[in-house]
Amino acid sequence: MGQFLTMYKQMDAQAFSKGIGQVAPYFSSIDPEIVNYRPRYCELVLKNQPKVHNHLGTIHAIAMCNAAELVAGMATDASIPEGARWIPQGMTVSYLAKAKSDLKVVCDADGVDFSEPGDIVVPVSAYTDGGTKCFTALITMNVKHA
Repeated sequence: MGQFLTMYKQMDAQAFSKGIGQVAPYFSSIDPEIVNYRPRYCELVLKNQPKVHNHLGTIHAIAMCNAAELVAGMATDASIPEGARWIPQGMTVSYLAKAKSDLKVVCDADGVDFSEPGDIVVPVSAYTDGGTKCFTALITMNVKHA
């Protein structure tokens, strides 16, 4: 079980979410709120607030990428074998609709095999309050075993 999952089980979601920003400060720029976390799964809320807006007043593409990397990394961390390490190697994204509301950003890696070392592709999707899928990402994680 990953270090973050152990911490998540010991803290309330709000304190845990703030703590992630202390471990990896760049993530605090989007004020993520982790709402569900377990092996192969992580979900957060990305608030629709001015500091994450683009020039159109919608959530900026890179804010969505930031949220995607966070949920994918946390799902990976909770799923790889004890002692293994991971690092993102690449991300392929699609912007499907304007993000005009808070977003539910989900990494559901139920079908991903985390048992072997090497490149592992982890899927992420983001949904508006109305349930519209507005963003997808495939994030390649390089996993190294101890």
